[in-house]
Amino acid sequence: MKEIEQIYKELGICPELYDYAKKILARLMPRFEKIDLVAEYNQMKVLKAMQKNRVCEAHFQASTGYGYNDAGREALEAVYADVFHTEAALVRPQLTCGTHALTVALSANLRPGDELLSPVGKPYDTLEGVIGIGEEGGENRHLTGSLSEYGISYRQVDLLPDGSFDFEGIKAAINGRTHLVTIQRSKGYQTRPTLSVEKIGELIRFVKKIKPDLICMVDNCYGEFVETMEPSDVGADLCVGSLIKNPGGGLAPIGGYIAGREELITQCAYRLTAPGLGSEVGATLGLNQKFFQGFFMAPTVTAGALKGAIFAAALFESFGYPVIPNSKEKRHDIIQAVTLETPEALIAFCKGIQAAAPVDSFVDPEPGDMPGYTSKVIMAAGAFVQGSSIELSADGPLSPPYAVYFQGGLTWYHAKLGILRAAQELINEKIVRIFD
Repeated sequence: MKEIEQIYKELGICPELYDYAKKILARLMPRFEKIDLVAEYNQMKVLKAMQKNRVCEAHFQASTGYGYNDAGREALEAVYADVFHTEAALVRPQLTCGTHALTVALSANLRPGDELLSPVGKPYDTLEGVIGIGEEGGENRHLTGSLSEYGISYRQVDLLPDGSFDFEGIKAAINGRTHLVTIQRSKGYQTRPTLSVEKIGELIRFVKKIKPDLICMVDNCYGEFVETMEPSDVGADLCVGSLIKNPGGGLAPIGGYIAGREELITQCAYRLTAPGLGSEVGATLGLNQKFFQGFFMAPTVTAGALKGAIFAAALFESFGYPVIPNSKEKRHDIIQAVTLETPEALIAFCKGIQAAAPVDSFVDPEPGDMPGYTSKVIMAAGAFVQGSSIELSADGPLSPPYAVYFQGGLTWYHAKLGILRAAQELINEKIVRIFD
C-alpha cells in the first residue's frame, strides 16, 4: 500500500530503508507465525485462570488505608498463582520495581550466616547494592541495608566462555551456608545468552540434587510469556518480576510480583509489610482493573515485542553488527542486544528509538549517571509509564563494547517503526550505509 509507505516516509524513514527492511521482514514471517501460536496458548492460559477464579467487576473496586478484605487483590494473586502453577503469589503496587521485588524475596528468605549463590555470573547492576558487592571500596560495598551488612555472604560462579553452566564450579561453591540460589534469566548489561526455561530447569535439578533444601529463585524479568512454560514449571521455588515489564501488558503503572511456595511467599509478605500483618494489608488504590487487564493483554503484547526483537536482530545483523541472540536463534526473553562498537553509534541508535516514541519524541536522550549503575547510561524511552520496558525502549552503558539493549513495543507495528528509526539515525549520521 502506497499510503503505508508514505506515512513511514513522513515519520522519517527513507524509501530505500523501507524497501530494504521489507525484504528482511518477508523472511521472518514463519518465525512470527510460531510466536503467535505461543501467544495464543498463553492467552488461553491466562483466560482460564481468570475464569477459574471468577474475576468480576467487583474485583476492580479500590481499597484504601490498610486495604483489609480487598477481594480484587486476593483474586489477582490467585490468578497469578494459577498461571505460574505455584501455591501462592504476591502481586502488589507496593513492589515498586523488579529490583525491589527481588530485594523483598531475598531479604525475606535469607538470614544472617546464610550464603547467596549466583551460578550464572554477576547479577544485574542494580542488585549489586542490594547484595553489597562491587569493586573493593566502591559505593556498592556494604551499603546501609544491604545483605552484606546483615551478615549474608555472596558467592558467584561465572558461566563458561560458551555460555554454558560451570557444573563443577557450582558443585564446589555449594556449602553448608548456601541457602538460596538466584538465577537471572535475562542477560542484563551483558552479552551472554538468555537462559531458556529448559536450561533453568536443568540447573535447578542439578543444585537440588547436591542440596535438596536449597531455595531456587529466578529473576524472571523480560521472560514472562515468551515460552509456554515459566521457571516455576521446572522447579523454581520463587519466580520474581516487574509489572512494568511483560506481565503488566503496558497497562500496569507500577508493581511487581513474586510467585512460589506458600511458606516463602508468606515470608515475602512479612518483609514487604510487617511480621504479623503480611498479605492482609496493602491497599490497591483502584489499580486492580489495570493489573487484571494488563495481565490479560500480556501474552499478545509480549508477542509483539518478540517480533520487534527478531526484526532488530535481522536488520542490524545485515549491517554487520554482532547481535545476541541472532535472528535465527530461539527466544527466551524480549531483549535484543546489538554491539554497536562506538559511543556515536550507541547514541544515534537511542536517538532513533526516542524519535519514534509517542511521548517525548522531540527529546534527544543523553548519557547520564543513573542510581545503581557504575557507568554513564543512555536511555531512550518515550513511554506512557515511566521506565516501562515493555514499551518501546533502548538503553546501554556508555562503555565498551557499546552494546545497546532494545526491548518492548506495545504493538509490533510500533516496535517496527522504532527499529527502522534507529537504523535511519545511523544512516543519517553516515555510520551505516546500505545503498549507493
